[in-house]
Amino acid sequence: MPAATNKTDLLAVFDKDLAKLRKTLDGVDEAQSALSTLDDDTTIKGVIAHRTHWMGMFHGWYEDGIAGREVHVPAKGYKWNQLKEYNAPLYAKGDKTSWGDLLSEFEAAYDKLRRFIEAHDAVSLYTNGTYPWTGKWTLGRFAEASGPSHFRSANTYIRKVLRSAS
Repeated sequence: MPAATNKTDLLAVFDKDLAKLRKTLDGVDEAQSALSTLDDDTTIKGVIAHRTHWMGMFHGWYEDGIAGREVHVPAKGYKWNQLKEYNAPLYAKGDKTSWGDLLSEFEAAYDKLRRFIEAHDAVSLYTNGTYPWTGKWTLGRFAEASGPSHFRSANTYIRKVLRSAS
């Protein structure tokens, strides 16, 4: 799926992919949230904790950039090829958190991200070079990667886990 190139499309893909994920999550209870596949020990809880964390990271990058602080993308001390090591504690923390708490945190994170997108105009979201820390990507593309793209991959994985459990 090609990335959104304007605010209207970004909000549309956000709502569409979130709705699909929420529909899948509506059928997941506490016991199911601890399931994973045979070939991947990442649980449904871990996936939701991870997605929640990364939406928060987006806001941290933006706030650091606006404040003139150094922006560490993806994270201080990590390169993109080290995400497996970075993400492992996120998944583990999710496994130790109640399903209800994870869902509440996830809801708060996606609400905050959607409000952020709504509050920014098309120019700030989709003009290259507006925020030096985004490099070749626009702010809108970072928001999409932190939200809708993660919603899609989470939904795909969670549906796989649920199919393998039945």
